Formats: sequence, C-alpha cells, structure tokens
Amino acid sequence: MDRNTEMIELKGVGEKTRALFAKMGIETIGDLLAAYPRDYEIYKDPVKIGSAAAGEVCAVHAAVSGIVGEKKVRKLSILNINISDGSGSMQLTFFNMPFLKKTLKPGGFYVFRGIVQRSPDRRGGYSLSMDQPRIFSLEDYRKQMNQLVPQYSLTKGLTNQAVRKCVRQALTFYEFAPECYDHGLLQGNGLISEKEAVEAIHFPADMAALAQARKRLVFDEFFAFLFLMRKNKEFSQQLQNSYRLSETADTIRFLEKLPFPLTKAQQKVWQEIKDDLGSPYCMNRLIQGDVGSGKTILAVLALLMAAANGFQGAMMAPTEVLAVQHFETVQGYVEKYGLAFRPVLLVGSMTAKEKKAAYGRIASGEANLVIGTHALIQEKVQYKALALVVTDEQHRFGVRQRESLAEKGENPHILVMSATPIPRTLAIILYGDLHISVIDELPANRLPIKNCVVNTSYRPKAYQFIAGEVRKGHQVYVICPQVEEGEQEDLENVVDYAEKLRSALPAEIQVAYLHGKLRPADKNRIMEEFAAHSIDVLVSTTVIEVGINVPNATVMMVENAERFGLAQLHQLRGRVGRGDSQSYCIFVSTRDNQQTMERLQILNRSNDGFYIASEDLKMRGPGELLGIRQSGEFSFRIGDIYADAAVLKLAADAVDQLLLDDPHLIQPEHERLQRHLADMSANSVDFRSI
Repeated sequence: MDRNTEMIELKGVGEKTRALFAKMGIETIGDLLAAYPRDYEIYKDPVKIGSAAAGEVCAVHAAVSGIVGEKKVRKLSILNINISDGSGSMQLTFFNMPFLKKTLKPGGFYVFRGIVQRSPDRRGGYSLSMDQPRIFSLEDYRKQMNQLVPQYSLTKGLTNQAVRKCVRQALTFYEFAPECYDHGLLQGNGLISEKEAVEAIHFPADMAALAQARKRLVFDEFFAFLFLMRKNKEFSQQLQNSYRLSETADTIRFLEKLPFPLTKAQQKVWQEIKDDLGSPYCMNRLIQGDVGSGKTILAVLALLMAAANGFQGAMMAPTEVLAVQHFETVQGYVEKYGLAFRPVLLVGSMTAKEKKAAYGRIASGEANLVIGTHALIQEKVQYKALALVVTDEQHRFGVRQRESLAEKGENPHILVMSATPIPRTLAIILYGDLHISVIDELPANRLPIKNCVVNTSYRPKAYQFIAGEVRKGHQVYVICPQVEEGEQEDLENVVDYAEKLRSALPAEIQVAYLHGKLRPADKNRIMEEFAAHSIDVLVSTTVIEVGINVPNATVMMVENAERFGLAQLHQLRGRVGRGDSQSYCIFVSTRDNQQTMERLQILNRSNDGFYIASEDLKMRGPGELLGIRQSGEFSFRIGDIYADAAVLKLAADAVDQLLLDDPHLIQPEHERLQRHLADMSANSVDFRSI
C-alpha cells in the first residue's frame, strides 16, 4: 500500500464512504495520511462543580436535579436542565435536543463535558452553566480518559471514529519511502523520521510525542517552500526587463487631482516601484501594509504607468465581489479624473458571450487593464503586451492550474500586495525572492477602531449594542470559528449562531450567514447583498478576511477569539473602520484565564498590525500546538509562521546550507530529496509557472 493506493482498497470503505472522503479531497491513502487532525480532545478526570474553572473545557460527574423547562424561539428549541453533585449546581442548555427530556432521568448520574461559563445571578453572586455539553456514562468516559484523541475535519455523514479507523488501517499497511534527508540533517535539527512523525501526528502517545511529530512535518513544509523561494530568487534576479517604463504626466496629474495626499510611507514605496519599473531587471516587489494603509492606490498608479507607456496591466483579486469592486473603483477614477485606462472585467460568472468580447479586447490591446479573478490568466486569455501583474498574496501561493505568463507576455513585472502584518525577521525568510516595501503609517483621516475584550457574560450587552448600531443604519460582522455543529464541540458555529442571533435580535434585523462550504454563486450573492445593505448582520467564518469593502459596517464581533492568532484577528478587524463613522470590535473569549486575556488585550492596546504581529510572535511558542492556524495565506497544511517561527529559522538555515553544498542537487545522496521536493512543491505556484 503506497501513497497512490485508492481509498476503496481499505476494508470497510465502500462507494458511499469513498464519496464522502472524496468530498473532502481525500481520494488516496497519501491524501488520508496527510489530512492531519485539526485538534485533539483530552479527556481529563471529572472535577467537582464547585471547582470547575470558568472558560475551560471541563467534565463533571453529576446528577440531574431537574428539567427547568423547554421553550421554542422561532425554529430553535431550547431545553434547560439543572445538575448538582453536592459541591454546587449548574444549568445546562441544549439546542434542538428535546428528546433529552426522556433520555436524562432525574436523579440519574452522568458525565457532562463542555465549556464552563460563569454569569452574575440575581443575588449578586455567580451561577455556572454549560451550553450543549456532551453526555457520557461514567464507564464510557473512563475508557477515553487521559488520551489524546484526534479530531478530524469532517463532512456530513462521516464520523471521527470512521476516519480514525481508516487511518489506523492505513498506517498498518502503508510503505513509507526511504528517508529523504541525510542522518546529519535530521540529527542536527532534532528531527524524528517521517514514519514516526506521521504515526505520532495521528495517534500521539503524549504531548511530547505530538510536539516532535509536528516539528518534523512543519520542517518538511517550510523546507520545501523556502527551497522553491530561493530558486525563484535565483531565477528572477536574472530576468531582463522587457518593459522599461518611464514616469509620464498621467501619474503626476492623477496624484495632483486626488482629494488626499500620499502619506510619507506611500511616497517612499511609490518611488521604489518607479525605480523598479525603469531598471534593467524585472520588478518582483511585495508591498506590505496594514489594512487601510493605501496599498491599492499605489497598485493603480503602477498600472496607470504601464498603460501610459502603451502596455497592458492585470490585477487579480481573490473573490469575484472584490474584483467587481476594484473594477468599479477604477471606472470611477476614469470618469472623474480622465485616466488613460480602458479597463475590462473578467470573472468566472460572466456569460460565454461576455467573456468572448473581453478576450477580443484583451488580445487586440484595446483593453489596457484587465481586472478579475484567476480567470484572467486562463489559457483562452491572450494579451498583446502584458507588462505588469498586480496580485493578492493569496494568489501567489494558492493552488491553481500551471500556465505560463511567459506565453502571454515577456516576463511581466510582478507586484504583490499583502495586508498580513509579518515581523521583519520572518518576512526576510519568507519573502527571500521578493524586494519588500512596507507602508507603516495610516492616512491621518482614519478613525481608530475602538476595541474591547470580554467573556461570554457580555453577550447580552453585545447584542443590545449590535441592535443599536443597526438602528443607526450601520451593519455588523459576527465571526465564528467553525461552519456547523459537530466539527468541534467547544466552538461556536456559523449555522447555529445565526439562528441564535435571529432569536436574540429584533425581528426586523436581517441576519444571514456565510462560510466556505457554500457554492461560489451563493457566496457571491450573499456578499453582494451585504454590500448592498440588504443584510444587516452577517455571521461568517474567516472567509470574509479577504472579502469585500463595506464602509457602512461598523461592528466586528469575534466569538472564541482565543482560538485565533492575533495577526488573524487584526486582519478580521480590518473589515470595519472603512467609513466615516466610529467603528468597534468586540473580542469574545470563552476562556477568561489570565494568560488568554493578557494576549487578547494586545489588540485592545493597539491597532498597529506590525506591533501586534511582533507581540504575537513573543507570546506564542512551539508549546502552543493546538488551536486555529493563522497563516493560511501560505497554504501550509500544518505549519504556522508564528507558533513555528523557530522551526522556520531552522529550515531556512538548512536550505541555505544545502544550496551552498549542492545548488542543483546533483549529488547522488540528494536524489531522494530532489524527488521529495518536487512532490512537495507540486502545489506551490510561482509566477513563472502559472
């Protein structure tokens, strides 16, 4: 059994189960073993109710002392049950589980496991509660105690138990390839073998084994990524500039007409871009800047410079809605300032007739600016003279078909925009193939966002505040970490939370939800409706991180904020504060222990993304193995550039040493490593191979 063996070969996997795995992108044994657990449940000894820590996942062994009652709010059934164990009492709330009235017998003892919440009561004290806890018999609970039980990303119809069973079977028969690294590299970096790492990432004996497994697998990802980046740098530094652009009156007049001056940081970066475009070599530049720092206007200036010199430019956006917004912004500039653009929009949802017309305008050169999604680099699109490509960071590393831009033009200039605030020490490693420009100041007219970090007892006040902002005519984002119930029991999910909000807010407030599992057409429709203010409150996963520009949105509320990296929370916060009105961000933590709250308070103290990223780097370490990763824009399966910063540096040193010793990997001892790197980098895209 090897990496290409199909899932159907596993015992117990029929056509139905095979289809469920395929829905998650798992078609072979290799895919299955690379689908690492997203988390691990640790079933600790049950505690007494009186000593249960608020904000923590706890198990209590207690008796049902009474069913308080059941009520229906719209489509939501809410059942409240009291439990006690002699040390204290607790109220449990279950949603859409009315059958528990008959299942849970008064006086019967059960183990209830969930997040403990503490709320003020009418007597001036505090009461404890759990929402939707899991229920076990004491015997069943003891069987799972003190183990690290892997939890996988699932789809409806597939259980964790079924996935675990398949993984165990696969590991029994899987034939691992010979080790690709030499013994010295493994030993020098404290790395275990690939076989040990894969086995331990799925079924770790303890936290130490899990840490060792992660270190090896993260090292693999970083090593392959950095090797590709170093080779890109070697290639791009030698590319001759086929489109030497000169500054024209067009950009100067545009800057004079703008209702705001460029900040000093923007002026500096604009000069760096102009120097690149006129140099003997192709531009490969990254603009790093906080949300709202003015990266887009610099991209427009660069594209205008290309158009004014008689060439074409292309601007890629991560979503159709954002592409349309960019197109409308540029159209507005053309009408208002008479810019030399002849723009065309190209997105997947356009009709065949519309696309054909756009292709014709692009091929003839009549359109000198193409704005769209990845549709603008597909095979049918032929450019007359493509001099500049501006793209979002997500596209630089995303998985997509490999088509050469060289076939569309002679090595165009590349400008990458990133709102991800990365500390300079890490940026130098990650962006070794690009020149880095940093916009480190915001326009003076931006109102700072007001922030607060609260525990779950604040929710009723938060809902009142949200209703107040909607009454003022504003809109609201609410972020939950998971899509639907069952993915992870102690996290809020989009589908149920939207229903909960519909019950808690006045009936006239329009609530909708958005997540990555929706069909692209549905996602676009919902985002368009939110942009058009047909929706007041949008409950979403982090899919809106690179979403849309809605200046009317003034509130961002993030549930389970402790489960996100600070840099990602800062990115999410950037969805608000885009208009003239005061904006607010509410970070709700289900765990109000001191360390968690101190970390989140960094967001309370500062709106500076680079400061926040640096502080996050200090506070997070390799011991923080669980939780939601935040560096998804690099498409790492398991690595996190913050939590795994030390491993990133190890991998960078190892790559540099390898390229020093054997730049082209021609030595016999590097043959297996060469094959391994080819496999690892097959899904990483650089501009030479798009």
